[in-house]
Amino acid sequence: MFKIYNLLIPLFLCTSFCAIGQTHEMTIATDKAGATIQPTMYGLFFEDINYGADGGLYAELIKNRSFEFPQALMGWKTFGKIDLLDDGPFPRNPHYIRLSPSGHSQKWTGLENEGFFGIGVKKDESYRFSVWARLPQGQEQGRLRIELAIPGANAENQSIAQAELSIDSPEWKKYQVILQPNTTEAEAVLRVFLTSNTVVDLEHLSLFPVDTWRGHENGLRKDLVQALYDIRPGVFRFPGGCIVEGTDLGTRYNWKNSIGPVENRPLNENRWHYTFTYRFFPDYYQSYGLGFFEFFQLAEEIGAAPLPVLNCGLACQYQNSDASAHASLKELDPYIQDALDLIEFANGTPDSEWGKIRAEMGHPNPFHLKFIAIGNEQWGPEYVERLELFVQAIRKAHPEIQIIGSSGPNSEGEQFDYLWPEMKRLQVDLVDEHFYRPEKWFLSQGNRYDHYDRKGPKVFAGEYACHGQGKKWNHFHAALLEAAFMTGLERNADIVHMATYAPLLAHIEGWQWRPDMIWFDNLQCVRTSSYYVQQLFSRNKGSHVLPLTMNQKPVAGNEDQDGLFASAVWDNTTQEIIVKVVNTSDRPQAITLHFDGLKSQEGLSIGKCIRLHADEQTLDNTLDHPLAIQPEEFPINISGHTLQQTLSPYSFSIYKFQKNLKKK
Repeated sequence: MFKIYNLLIPLFLCTSFCAIGQTHEMTIATDKAGATIQPTMYGLFFEDINYGADGGLYAELIKNRSFEFPQALMGWKTFGKIDLLDDGPFPRNPHYIRLSPSGHSQKWTGLENEGFFGIGVKKDESYRFSVWARLPQGQEQGRLRIELAIPGANAENQSIAQAELSIDSPEWKKYQVILQPNTTEAEAVLRVFLTSNTVVDLEHLSLFPVDTWRGHENGLRKDLVQALYDIRPGVFRFPGGCIVEGTDLGTRYNWKNSIGPVENRPLNENRWHYTFTYRFFPDYYQSYGLGFFEFFQLAEEIGAAPLPVLNCGLACQYQNSDASAHASLKELDPYIQDALDLIEFANGTPDSEWGKIRAEMGHPNPFHLKFIAIGNEQWGPEYVERLELFVQAIRKAHPEIQIIGSSGPNSEGEQFDYLWPEMKRLQVDLVDEHFYRPEKWFLSQGNRYDHYDRKGPKVFAGEYACHGQGKKWNHFHAALLEAAFMTGLERNADIVHMATYAPLLAHIEGWQWRPDMIWFDNLQCVRTSSYYVQQLFSRNKGSHVLPLTMNQKPVAGNEDQDGLFASAVWDNTTQEIIVKVVNTSDRPQAITLHFDGLKSQEGLSIGKCIRLHADEQTLDNTLDHPLAIQPEEFPINISGHTLQQTLSPYSFSIYKFQKNLKKK
C-alpha cells in the first residue's frame, strides 16, 4: 500500500528537527488509557448514486436485462423480427423478447446492448453470459450466436468474442456460455443473433465477469470491493441515503424486493436519475441485483458490522411538503413490520419465516446484525412521532438491537437543535449527523464533540466530506481538512462510535455528486486522497484513546495552535502508541512529542512515520495518475521518551512506536 523510502533526503524530511519558528510541545499521557475506541469507529457508507450499484459495484454488465425499464427497450438496439411480450416466467419481471426468423438468409434477427457507458472487458478474461430462454413453438432446437463487439467503423472485425448457444426446451430454462475477448475494450457491446430457423424467447439476459469478488455468480466488481476491503472498515451502512426515502414512497428502497431469486427482483426507479438536470441520467434505475442479501454478505466478507437504513414512512421531505405524500401514523404498521422482518432475515434461525429465505439464498448462519437506522435525513415532529413507534416496537421485540436516529440534514441549526433533545428523549442508541461543509467549517470543528453530553446517545458521523469553497471536487486540501476533523472524532471516541465518509463511489461518466471517495470507469478504479485519509485512520485506530495536549489543551486547530490538529491512541493488540498530527498551515512546523508516563523499565522501539502530503493542494489522484498522492512510510528513531520533528506544510503524519521493556 505505502511507498517505502530508505533514501537520506526523504528520511530527513520525516525525522529531522529544526528550529522553524515556535516549537510546539505536545504531551501524550501513555499511562492514562482512556475511552475504548469502538470496532465500528471508521467505516463505509454506500448509496446508489453516481452509478454506484448498477454500472459500478454490482458487476452486471447489461443494462435493462429484463426489459422492465418504462421504455422497455432502453439500452437495446433491435434488428430483424422482434416482439416484446409481457407474460414471462417471472411475475415481478414479466417482459421478454421473442426472436423470429426474418425470412431472409442474410437478414439477421437479434439485439444489441450498450451496457453502462459501454461494456468493459479485458483480454483473455472470462465472462459468463446467461439467459432464460425457451422454444415457444416446440421446435427441435434453436441456436443463438452471442458476441462481444466493438461498435463503429474503425474496427476491421467488430467481434472480439463469440460463442454458440443451443436452446433445447419449450419450457423456460437458464442457459449460459463463457466468452473470452481477444482484446481489452472499455466500450464494447453485447450482440445476440438468432442463427436458426426457429422462434426463440429470451428473458433476463446477463453478462458477468467470472472473476467477481470471491467468485460469486451474482457478484460484485472485484477491484472496487478490494478497495473497500483494504480500508479495513468497522461498519458498513447501506443502502443509502436519499434512496431510502425515495422521491415518493412508491420508489423508496424496499428491501423485501431486493432478496430472493435475482431474476424475479423488480426494477426500482433510482431517486437520483433525474434530480440534477445538469447531470441528467434518465436511464439510471435499480435492478435490485445488489440487494440486502448481497449487502449483508459484503459486510461480512470485508469484516464490517452491517448497518441497514430503513424508511420510516416519510418520502424525501425536500421533494414532498404535502403530508399526503407520507404514510400516516395509522399506515405505519407495514413499515415497522419491515424493520422487524429485516432483523429476522439477518439473525433469525433457518426455520423462521425470513431466516429461511436467507438460508435458501445460501447463508444458513445469521449475519449478526446489531444496528438498525430508521430514517435518513428526516426532520420535524413528523419524523419524531414516527420514529417513536419504531423504537417501541423494536425495543419490545429485539432489545439487543441498537437503534440509530437522525439529527436531520444539517450539522447545526433549527432542525439539528430540535432533533437532538428528541433523540435523547426517545433514548435511541446513536444519532446520525451529516456534514457536507466548506474548508472553514472543518477548520473550526476540532472541538465539536468535546462538550457533548456523555450521558445521552452516542454519535454516528454518518455522512461527511469537505466541499471546497469554489472547489467542489476531489483535491488533497479537502482530504487534509477531513483528516484534521477526524482527530476530533478520535479524541472523543467515548461519544463518537462511528464515522463514514460519503459518497463512496462514482463513475467518471455517470457522476451526479462530488467529491467521492473512489472513482472508476469500466475497467479500473482510483483511490483518492480522501480514501487514503480514511484508510490511515481505520488501519491505525487503536483500542483506547490516549490524552494528548499542548499547553494543557487538546490540539484542535485553536487560535494559538498554528493550524495543528492531533490525537493519540494505544493499541492493545500490537502494543503500539500511535500519534496522528495534521499540519493544515502553509509552513513547516516544529513539534516535540513527549511520551509521559512510561515506567522506568519501559522504552519505545524504533518506529515508523507514515505521511500523506502533496505539493499541489488542488490536485488528486486520477485514473491516468492513480498513485500521484499516496502514503509514504519511513523508519524513525526516538531518543528516550521524546521525539522531535518538523512537519511539512499541508501534511498528515502518523507516528507509531511499540512499547517494550528495556534491556538490562
